[in-house]
Amino acid sequence: MFAFSAFAGKAYNVSSPDGKINADISVGNDLSYSVTFDGKPVISESTLSMTLSNGTIWGKNPKVAKVSKKSLNTKIPSPFYRADKLDENYNSTTINFKGGWGVEFRAYNDGIAYRFISSQKSPLIIADEEVCYNFPLDATSFVPYTKSRDVDPYYNSFENEYEEVKLSGIDRNRLIFLPMTVDLGDNVKVTVTESDLEQFPGLYMTGCGNASLKGSHARYPKISKQGGHNNLQMEVKERENFIAKTDGSRTFPWRVAIITDNDKNLAASNLSYLLASPSRVSDISWIKPGKVAWEWWNDWNITGVDFKAGINNDTYKKYIDFAAENGIEYLILDEGWAVNLKADLMQVVPEINLPELIDYARSKNVDVVLWAGYVAFDRDMENVCCHYADMGVKGFKVDFMDRDDQEIVDFVHRAAETCAKYDLILDLHGMYKPAGLNRTYPNVLNFEGVNGLEQMKWSTLDLDQVEYDVMIPFIRQVAGPMDYTPGAMNNGSKLTYQSNYYEPMSQGTRCRQLALFIVFDSPFTMLCDTPVNYDKEPECRDFIASVPTTWDETVIVDGKMGEYIVTARRKGDTWYVAGLTDWSPRELNIDLSFIGDTSGKAIIFKDGANAEKNAKDYNKESLTLDANKQLKINLAPGGGFAMIIK
Repeated sequence: MFAFSAFAGKAYNVSSPDGKINADISVGNDLSYSVTFDGKPVISESTLSMTLSNGTIWGKNPKVAKVSKKSLNTKIPSPFYRADKLDENYNSTTINFKGGWGVEFRAYNDGIAYRFISSQKSPLIIADEEVCYNFPLDATSFVPYTKSRDVDPYYNSFENEYEEVKLSGIDRNRLIFLPMTVDLGDNVKVTVTESDLEQFPGLYMTGCGNASLKGSHARYPKISKQGGHNNLQMEVKERENFIAKTDGSRTFPWRVAIITDNDKNLAASNLSYLLASPSRVSDISWIKPGKVAWEWWNDWNITGVDFKAGINNDTYKKYIDFAAENGIEYLILDEGWAVNLKADLMQVVPEINLPELIDYARSKNVDVVLWAGYVAFDRDMENVCCHYADMGVKGFKVDFMDRDDQEIVDFVHRAAETCAKYDLILDLHGMYKPAGLNRTYPNVLNFEGVNGLEQMKWSTLDLDQVEYDVMIPFIRQVAGPMDYTPGAMNNGSKLTYQSNYYEPMSQGTRCRQLALFIVFDSPFTMLCDTPVNYDKEPECRDFIASVPTTWDETVIVDGKMGEYIVTARRKGDTWYVAGLTDWSPRELNIDLSFIGDTSGKAIIFKDGANAEKNAKDYNKESLTLDANKQLKINLAPGGGFAMIIK
């Protein structure tokens, strides 16, 4: 779907601070733009427009009223993220048009973004938005198709692998959720996503049968029916003929193209966070990130005790004891603590005495978080938050939204705001991409929208989780933190992996599981395995317990999408370095000179000599880095390494 201006109109420009990325904006019969990187085209001329319900189209025959330019080079605080502060450096061009609307383009050194702006006095109904990415060649793309359910293609859990396909070969009948990546060759990649998503539905992409992508949005729900998982979801049966009802004076979501010629720079991009609205939580001193003792993945599998393990106080006290003994900040009660099929969070099962559990946890310096289904949380949100905050609960894991139409986007913002009011943190499961919400509401610590380790409970090797792990740092994680839930102590190689719902295992080596705690962004990290399994592996348990969940500095040391990644993170004066590979054994030569003056003394966990067959095999060693801080290490198939440098 190539679109070109009907005649040569006015031309405007914005370039990145380093001059490598250049966007030309054309105002003629249509509004369009094109982008070059190092002088080569990366986005061919692509039109953009927004259609209102009254038939007005912003972008058709636009009349320029005013043009302004701006440059910014500063640092912004980024609490509970991959660094304590981030560089914000961009040039922008804003074009205001007659009729009370405009567009802003920003060029960063790692990408280009644009958004519509409205100064209308009355509320708006948006019929549609045209988002188009025309590429200069039929490039290879990496797309996560939705797993649509029922008759609604927009009803999905945002969990899927990436399919490698030419742009022209994308299935035109399937939706692609974001982020997604296009490989233009010569190491140049473009990752498409969005940020500052509010009062608007999420953006999808569809193929056009050529080198183009076209945007798509879920229309606003008209008729919904309670149903889905345990009656905790709202299933849309009919939709309106518009996509959004919104304030008249506002900025709209950013359409983001992250552009780099080095994969490690792609994994290091912070554009999603930088483009989001600043924090609306004035006091964040109460927000505490951390690790979580979690029972669902390991199926409450406690052994060697004189009680029947399950959803009861005795079992949860065992998890609390484990958390307290290992400095783990939280216990979560996942699904099952509230009466099933009632969608009522005020009805607690008789086997659970919440006040007693919370008091017991508090006595051991452990905080409690509760799981909640979407419908149950939404229908009584204020009362639920007030009641459980007064009881001493510190947050909620809200699950099974499984949509991102405006109704769900509005719910997520309302949940974040309400939780902040009661000093409650929020982990959003069954959720779309972060889109910057963790900057706007820092109490939202984590997001799913990832094909996480839970899939190992039921998936065969047809799901290549090992390859997926070295894809997501360059695609999904670019949008923000991930509720992936690492830490399996039962590990399978290609020869030994098998799914087991009750005693699950991971794909890849033990050291891979340790590395995930460093490679993946996750301020609120679930430890997936049972306390019994961790206590059988004290070296690995102690390492996991020692790894922070937020960071003062992050460096993507090396990596190639779909093959391997090496990440280094600093907390205070300690560096944590980890790497992952795909199923290919790999020798890495790692340059750690950037860590500066240290003793170079390190503890390293690395794949054992027999890890290709027995994925649990590992070695823990002490070493001293040479004066040049160079490290050579071998990774087994599906392997990894993790190290701490004091």
